[in-house]
Amino acid sequence: MRELLDKIEARQRLVGETVERLREQITELSGRLDAAERTLERLEITQATVLELAAEDSTRVPEPLPSGYSEALALFEEAASGLRVKDVCQALDTGLEPRHTESTRAKLKRLVRRGILTEPEPGLFTLTKRAGHTRP
Repeated sequence: MRELLDKIEARQRLVGETVERLREQITELSGRLDAAERTLERLEITQATVLELAAEDSTRVPEPLPSGYSEALALFEEAASGLRVKDVCQALDTGLEPRHTESTRAKLKRLVRRGILTEPEPGLFTLTKRAGHTRP
């Protein structure tokens, strides 16, 4: 009978060790599961935010150009290459005095900031190449 009790005790120790090892694994896996769930939640929130921002950008209507800009922009749409400020002033018949050229330069620089024109070299302005570009 003692032999049978020894076998039972040995089995109890073995099963007890297995239970303890399984509990440790469950604790570790629970921590990993919590971390993965938090990461998943952050990713879902990030994705939703990006989709919201993309939807806002696609529905945003560009601000209309103030008076005088459309005429200048039309020149660039017709031009085969870039234009200089004096070219624009001559075409628009605004005069070549410094007050006229600087006013026109300021308008062209605003169009550059809006992404409608580019200035590949100082004083030379070109229409930005965008797929499906239309005048705003």
